Amino acid sequence: MKLDGFGILVKDMGTMIRFYRDVLGFEIKEAEDTSNVFLEKDGTLFLLFGRKDFEQMTSHRYGYAEGENGHFEIALSVENYAEVDKAFAEVVAKGAKPILEPTTEPWGQRTCYVADPEGNLVEIGSFQP
Repeated sequence: MKLDGFGILVKDMGTMIRFYRDVLGFEIKEAEDTSNVFLEKDGTLFLLFGRKDFEQMTSHRYGYAEGENGHFEIALSVENYAEVDKAFAEVVAKGAKPILEPTTEPWGQRTCYVADPEGNLVEIGSFQP
């Protein structure tokens, strides 16, 4: 099997589209008014599924975390440590919620975390000083 992409189940499609497109720079691959939206970032397919539509499609109800949650993270890399700091400042200025300000970890990675509007964690990091 080959990883083709990944998706998240969202409550507010419009808000989430605007965050991933306008704040993080994901490219939309189809119309915004659909119940499932395909985006792409650096060749990776990223899907936003409307929760109600996905539940109807699968004939199953799911539990959802509220607020910041640790179910998964989306990891984005940048060129070097300075770019981590710059990207953090830019995405926070555009509306991302800061979770962890840029810090250099003992294993040599400079990393930071923000949350999307529904509390999913997004990491921005680099191993290059």
